[in-house]
Amino acid sequence: MKAQSNPQLPTIGISLGDMNGIGPEVIIKTLMDHRILRIITPVIYGSAKIISFYRKMLNADLNYHQISLSDTPKPKTTNVVNCWDDNVNIRPGKATEEAGRYAYLSLKHATDHLLEGKVAALITAPINKKIMQQDSFDFPGHTEYLIHRCQQSEGLMLMISDNLRIGVVTGHIPLKDVAAAITEQGIRRKIAILNDTLKQDFGINKPKIAVLGLNPHAGDQGLLGSEEQELLEPLLQDLKNHGHLVFGPFPADGFFGSRQFHLYDAVLAMYHDQGLIPFKSLSFGTGVNYTAGLPVIRTSPDHGTAYALAGKNKADESSFRAALFAALDLVRNRQGAPVSTTIN
Repeated sequence: MKAQSNPQLPTIGISLGDMNGIGPEVIIKTLMDHRILRIITPVIYGSAKIISFYRKMLNADLNYHQISLSDTPKPKTTNVVNCWDDNVNIRPGKATEEAGRYAYLSLKHATDHLLEGKVAALITAPINKKIMQQDSFDFPGHTEYLIHRCQQSEGLMLMISDNLRIGVVTGHIPLKDVAAAITEQGIRRKIAILNDTLKQDFGINKPKIAVLGLNPHAGDQGLLGSEEQELLEPLLQDLKNHGHLVFGPFPADGFFGSRQFHLYDAVLAMYHDQGLIPFKSLSFGTGVNYTAGLPVIRTSPDHGTAYALAGKNKADESSFRAALFAALDLVRNRQGAPVSTTIN
């Protein structure tokens, strides 16, 4: 595929995700709004046969243009890259190894073009992480795969919505391993990535970051854990001494219960559920997962494959649409963003 010719109309890649989940449906429902073609050139990586199957099932008004991996996307229409020629067994609502294999091929080719600069950003439709596991995909999820493909040591899972941004220090690891994974250097690096992305990707010159405690009640002065007193408080004070606007550690329950998040540009949680449960409670259906700290832009909806809804024309495309608009905003922000400064 050649690079796009019109820099004012970004080419946005879309990986198909699990063909048996709601990914194809929310993609089609989003792109049925023809106004989107005025602002981006969408490129779906997967198979026209799958798009055709769901288009007929949904009785959807979606025209698309089939291309190969080496073709140039056509503007003002939806492009579908045929990443394989095989006939596939589409089984809406079923987790199958076949779906995992083709979800990987879609992601691989989309990521190839993302890294080559042939698409300006990538939106990933949901996958089933378990059935995706294979020799070529030995990762807990999209985030870790993209960090690996970008040859970065780490990134940051950042959940974003209109009024809330939450990053996590530890992501897809068992809860029993979280405490051991919380280190001074690890938290410092995550704060650095978060600080940089707020400047570069969101245009916030002096970001205010709230940091949550690890333990209930933020340790309750050491009664319920020592990480806050021994690790987080000295680290945050050091960052403040160097001019950074970081605050905490806050007890997570009270912080969200009192809606203190409105006072900050972003929140850093210590582990996955500590951040994602309040985020999805407050923003589900409009939230977006953004992989911060990478040289490329990747967003995704804040939901999974939702097999129970697949094939029933009941899936809500709001989060996928939000992921598309977030990707476009991030592309525009990066085009005019200043060089970021890293916290040392």
